[in-house]
Amino acid sequence: MDLRLKNKIVVVSGSAGKEGSIGETIINRLADEGAIPVLIDRNERGDRYAAAFQQKGIDALFVKTDVTDPVEMENAIKIIAEKYGRIDAVINNVGVNDGVGLEATYEEFMDSLKLNVASYFLLVKYALPFLKESKGNILNIGSKVALTGQGGTSGYAAAKGGVLGLTREWAVDLVQFGIRSNAIIIAESFTPAYDDWLKTMPDGEAVLKKINKSIPFEGRMTKTEEIADTVLFIISDRSSHTTGQFVFVDGGYVHLDRALINDVNL
Repeated sequence: MDLRLKNKIVVVSGSAGKEGSIGETIINRLADEGAIPVLIDRNERGDRYAAAFQQKGIDALFVKTDVTDPVEMENAIKIIAEKYGRIDAVINNVGVNDGVGLEATYEEFMDSLKLNVASYFLLVKYALPFLKESKGNILNIGSKVALTGQGGTSGYAAAKGGVLGLTREWAVDLVQFGIRSNAIIIAESFTPAYDDWLKTMPDGEAVLKKINKSIPFEGRMTKTEEIADTVLFIISDRSSHTTGQFVFVDGGYVHLDRALINDVNL
């Protein structure tokens, strides 16, 4: 199916993670579909990713940006607008489950909110004039933690709850401009960051096995490619009447009967 993303300018925050991360997978899928990936991230790894695209003849741009800084975010959008003159979609992909719990300081809690939800607000705020012109759309990357809780991560949970609230608010607020706003909700996905966390465990393989058994569908984590493919469909014209939705890409983790775990994943 042609997603009709060719030459669309798609801005992706948090897109310079390690190879195999959700953001890095998304920008590669965008390039595969002929879209123009624009990377916003503070990690200079983004320079290498953009250069790799360009060496293949694929237009791409990296703007090194602290996504928690309003001035830097505004400047990033200005740079994008100067080069391309438009923005067709924004994908808010920033997310760090930083373990900021109730024992954390107020400042640590606020820093978690700035990174995990305020950055979403900033990207949409500054990109909005261009989204209005293109009748573009917004896709937010959410987490099951907003709905299930996790324990020991008040900042991240609050932020991801806020992401879902903003998704619906923007769908209502921007419907008059023909702008769609949706969210993907992820449960367990085997990213480089997840792998790094498992390596801190005394028996990471046992922990991974336990996590896999908790996922009803096929007893495995969601692949980053599966997340990226869903993201691309939702931002495409093939999903032109979908707005205000929370789309779960989680192997049934959040909604399916726990009894399935005993029957399917033993």
